Amino acid sequence: MRAGEPGHAVPPRVAGPWPHRFETLAVHAGQEPDPATGAVVVPIHPASTFAQDGVGQLRAGFDYARSGNPTRAALETSLAALEGGRAGLAFASGLAAEDALLRAACRPGDHVLIPGDAYGGTYRLFDRVLATWGLRYTPVDLSDLAAVRAALLPGRTRLIWCETPTNPLLSIADIAALAELAHGAGALLAVDNTFASPYLQRPLALGADAVVHSTTKYLGGHSDVVGGAVIVNDPELAERIRFVQNATGAVPGPFDAWLVLRGVKTLPVRMDRHNANAAVIAAMLADHQDVLEVRYPGLPGHPGHALAARQMSGFGGMVSFRPRGGAAVAAEVCARTRLFTLAESLGGVESLIEVPGRMTHASVAGSPLAVPDDLVRLSVGIEAAEDLVEDLRQALEEAIKVAADG
Repeated sequence: MRAGEPGHAVPPRVAGPWPHRFETLAVHAGQEPDPATGAVVVPIHPASTFAQDGVGQLRAGFDYARSGNPTRAALETSLAALEGGRAGLAFASGLAAEDALLRAACRPGDHVLIPGDAYGGTYRLFDRVLATWGLRYTPVDLSDLAAVRAALLPGRTRLIWCETPTNPLLSIADIAALAELAHGAGALLAVDNTFASPYLQRPLALGADAVVHSTTKYLGGHSDVVGGAVIVNDPELAERIRFVQNATGAVPGPFDAWLVLRGVKTLPVRMDRHNANAAVIAAMLADHQDVLEVRYPGLPGHPGHALAARQMSGFGGMVSFRPRGGAAVAAEVCARTRLFTLAESLGGVESLIEVPGRMTHASVAGSPLAVPDDLVRLSVGIEAAEDLVEDLRQALEEAIKVAADG
């Protein structure tokens, strides 16, 4: 299978209570015309409180905006539909979503397995926040099922936390196999699906118990909103998460919810371009004499390529690589791109470049999860692929020249 060529793991119709295909759901789920005015765009409801028809008699189920808001409810319906889940819950950030799920699913003294190359913010949440609450964690290579099996603590491991593809090393884990291992040990499987998006991968259909997103990224898609979400099928788990959502209050405002809803409508067409462009970029880097290593699951040489082709319908828009010459050259490449913007985050329409070890993943420096200091991460946008290739080529050539000149 060529770089960027999609697999066929995702069925044309989304599992769950919604009968339509993904592209239709992205436009319509939770976004029906407003019954009061006929507006085809979901209204932004900025109200903090809602009139009641009598004491305790809520009109349309809303009383106070921390507990619920019509714009947020539309987003939660949309996200549940896209992931093929029965309940979606929106949060103020991806990490707020992670925290709420973990507090709802785990108790002090419980044990969690996390990826050996987890996102730096996730590691920080476990190591600096939840560990003080009494939650124990073990990093493990989730692509090594024997290692996962050995790390499970019967009766104590409550959850396996999975990223696939991982950030920023783009490792691939077998969701169905991890679900089987988790359930056999009496644990849950949660999957951070931010890098893939529900357009490319649906973990609930593969056996996961919960899906988490930073909606800041591909779902929002325009680098103009921060948000997060959890999607589940089990009503009891959904209620526990909803309780934490209301009790701690880390909810998105109505305008933030509306921005994600707007982004969701174009998710399929954007992801098609992200996929296509990333495949071209990865192929160019793989052939470049000044690149030591390229990490992209669409390349046949990637160790998770075959698995990604089975459980994803495309390989995504993220590419990581290591240039010849070490950390100094990596930083120089980032300084010399003109179209790739040096910035954190990912998943927007514009292309971004960063050095994770000094930026998004600085929190794991010196830990077992530390990433190579010469690793460059690309979030490949939707610009013309030819222009992006030329931009990276000239940046690499100039960076290598600077290094050679001393």
